Amino acid sequence: MKSKKAKIFVLPTDTLYGICASAFCKEMVEKIYDIKGRNEKKPFIILISNPMDLEKFGISKTFLKAHKELLEKVWPGKISVILPISDNRFAYLHRGKKSLAFRMPRKKSLQMILKKTGPLVAPSANPEGLKPAQTIREAKAYFGDKVDVYVSGGRLTGAPSTIIEIAKNGYVKLVREGRVKVSLSN
Repeated sequence: MKSKKAKIFVLPTDTLYGICASAFCKEMVEKIYDIKGRNEKKPFIILISNPMDLEKFGISKTFLKAHKELLEKVWPGKISVILPISDNRFAYLHRGKKSLAFRMPRKKSLQMILKKTGPLVAPSANPEGLKPAQTIREAKAYFGDKVDVYVSGGRLTGAPSTIIEIAKNGYVKLVREGRVKVSLSN
């Protein structure tokens, strides 16, 4: 049964417009895959309000403590970090990859939303293979009434987030260079 509070919405993130829903609502996550026509093997980036949100996904305090310096260097900011996930409750999010990408945005208005909603899946607002919506008008043309709420932030242009991965063994690698240039050393 769909919760009356469960909604899918498009809003301006710190990089591009995102099509968002609670990361803890499997039904809404699956609906976004359907709406976007997204490859079901590709996990979404999850926006968080603070590093403690990672514990809600079963990421251990020990792992987080070991990588605290790196996380403090990149967050808040436009860098998404892939972290290992072993908790099978989140298989609908990690799609068999046993890892998830998280980003803690710096944008104050988005931080306020995340503190109210909790972690959100936030892939770019576009169907798979098409360019990301730069305006709410473009997002509405893509999704129409399949999205419950549209929040305008004007025209958004630019690149997606940079993605780095921290493997279980602690090795750090660049997965995608996006908006922020990074220099990694292991």
